[in-house]
Amino acid sequence: MSRDKPIWLLTNSRSGSNSDQAVAAIENHCRNQGFAISRMIGFPDDELPSAGDLAAEGIGRIAIFTGDGTLNAAITKLSGWGGEIIVLPGGTMNLLSKRLHGPEAPLETIIKRIASGASRVVRPLMARCEAGDALAGLLAGPGTSWASVREAMRDLDLSGIAEGASEAVAETTGGAMVRCINPKVGKQEGYPLIEFTLSHRGIQLDAFHAEGAGEFLQQSWALLRRNFREGPHTRLGLVDELELETCDGSPLEVLIDGEPATLPSRAKFTVAPCEVDLLATHHGF
Repeated sequence: MSRDKPIWLLTNSRSGSNSDQAVAAIENHCRNQGFAISRMIGFPDDELPSAGDLAAEGIGRIAIFTGDGTLNAAITKLSGWGGEIIVLPGGTMNLLSKRLHGPEAPLETIIKRIASGASRVVRPLMARCEAGDALAGLLAGPGTSWASVREAMRDLDLSGIAEGASEAVAETTGGAMVRCINPKVGKQEGYPLIEFTLSHRGIQLDAFHAEGAGEFLQQSWALLRRNFREGPHTRLGLVDELELETCDGSPLEVLIDGEPATLPSRAKFTVAPCEVDLLATHHGF
C-alpha cells in the first residue's frame, strides 16, 4: 500500500505510554514519513472501529497506539478485515510490539521502517482458549492476582496498592496451584504461575515457583514489575496445544494479553493464526 494513502490512528489515554505529547509525536512522525492520519479514535470514549467502519471509508490501514489489552480487543474486532494493522508501542510492556518489531525498536523507527517498505504482512500464532485469544502472552494461576496491584500502581492508588498486595500474597501462597496435565510435564503439585510465550514455533511454557521466603520475595517483586523471567522459574517445553488444571478443582484464573478472565478448572489451549494482517519489521516475529 502506498504510504500517501490515509490511515486511522487508535489511541487509549489509559495506556501506559499514551499522553497528548506522545500522540502529537506520532502525528509528527507520520506526517514526516508521508502518512496522512485522516481520523483519530480515542478509546474508550470512542468505540473500537469495525471492519465495516474502515471499509466504508476506504481505509486499508490502521495504526494502534495502545497497550496489549486494547490491542487484543481491537484486533479481535477486526478479524476478517482485508486491511493491515500497524502495532505501535503505546502501553507499559508492549509485548506484541516487541514481538513484531524487536525489543529495542522505538516508535519513530517502526514508522520509518513501514514507510520505507521494510515490513511484511504476518499472521502470528495466538494462544487460543474458550475465554479468548492471546497475541502478546498468557498467564495462568493464582499469581495473576498481582495484576490488580499493577493497576493500582499506575493510578497511584496507595490504599489499593496495599490492599491488593496483601490479597495477592495470600492468593499466591494459598491459592489453587496450576499444573500441566497434557502433556504431563513439570511438578504435579503445581505452580503459582505458568506463562505462555508465543512465537512462530508455538507456545513456550515457563513455570514460576516460590519455594521458601527468599524465592517468594524474589517472585513477588518480579510479578509486580511484570518482569516474570527475573523470578525463579523452570522451562517446561514448547507445545502446540496443552491442557492445564487447578490442583483443587477450582476455576482457573488467567490473564489474556494482560486482561483477567476465568476458565473452568480444566482448560485446553491451542495455537491459531491471527485472523487479520499485522505488519512486522523484525525477523524474529
